[in-house]
Amino acid sequence: MSAEIKASAKQERDLAQSNGVFVLGEQKDGQLLPVTFELIARGRLLADDLGCKLSCVLLGAQIQDIEQVFQRGADHALFIQDEALQNFLPRPYQKAIAKLLEEEKPEVVIAAATTTGRTVMPLVAAKLNTGLTADCTSLTIDADTRLLLQTRPAIGGNIMATIKTPHHRPQMATVRPRSCKPLPLDCSRTGEVIVKKYENDTFLTTEKFLEFITDTTQTVSIEDAEIIVSGGKGMKNGEGFKMVEQLAELLGAGVGATRDAVELGWTTYPHQIGLSGKTVAPKLYIALGLSGKIAHLAGMQTSEVIIAVNKDPEAQIFKVADFAIVGDVFEIVPMMIEAIKQHKAKARQETCAG
Repeated sequence: MSAEIKASAKQERDLAQSNGVFVLGEQKDGQLLPVTFELIARGRLLADDLGCKLSCVLLGAQIQDIEQVFQRGADHALFIQDEALQNFLPRPYQKAIAKLLEEEKPEVVIAAATTTGRTVMPLVAAKLNTGLTADCTSLTIDADTRLLLQTRPAIGGNIMATIKTPHHRPQMATVRPRSCKPLPLDCSRTGEVIVKKYENDTFLTTEKFLEFITDTTQTVSIEDAEIIVSGGKGMKNGEGFKMVEQLAELLGAGVGATRDAVELGWTTYPHQIGLSGKTVAPKLYIALGLSGKIAHLAGMQTSEVIIAVNKDPEAQIFKVADFAIVGDVFEIVPMMIEAIKQHKAKARQETCAG
């Protein structure tokens, strides 16, 4: 039997045996991170469409309140437990996850496009000889073929591409954090925790965790901010971009930026929003002088309320904006700043008078 025929037979066997949707949860210091519950919400939809179970994969030494994964929609928790997994290291995580997936043979595996997901998922995909679509904005199931339809921006963010993995399993993808809201907490839901223990050589690595360094370059982290003021190339230069920072300071908001604004040196990378930056979902997103390229929209379109200011009435940003202001940012933003200052001054006066 030729190598090609053997490979084909193995592929057919893997396709036939694959079942279930797995999501890769994340934890820090034993606490489940919010992105875990976002992934479970996405995985629940896929599992329901496929008519299968949803499992949440977790790695660590100890994890507190693990039952939360059931209360948010998972059916099972597969916990790979070892002291070597206390902190994230690529190789031990890769080997442990790959071993689990070879044992359990899921049909679909999704992870977050975080530092963890972006690092370990390509390693796992290579180990399992399967495909991986990164930074997806949409995941759905084809009702006829049961294939995972993995949609993401392509060609510099100018088109949306839908990718399939028809011949290999599992079908694997990463999705942007904060691009999906968790399901409501249901305390009546329960599930089974299956603890996986592997041999010590599974976790052997030349890597060593030294320390976690917190980013101190931002007064307000855009990933946690309830309000974000974001500027694009339309701010013209670094001086113009200072208006973005001034408005953000008045509102107690985070400062966001497009890739162009960062590359032009008007602000730093931690402020970049979009496919090549962070994904955010604040209560209020104020977009100043940015056109709304697909790559940027992918990072902020789940914001609750979007206010956009742009002089081009055909700007893409207006298609997702709740309030569209067509005009020159250099005329409108100073008026916004002045109005907020006056409102704050009036509020102080009323407080003092009261």
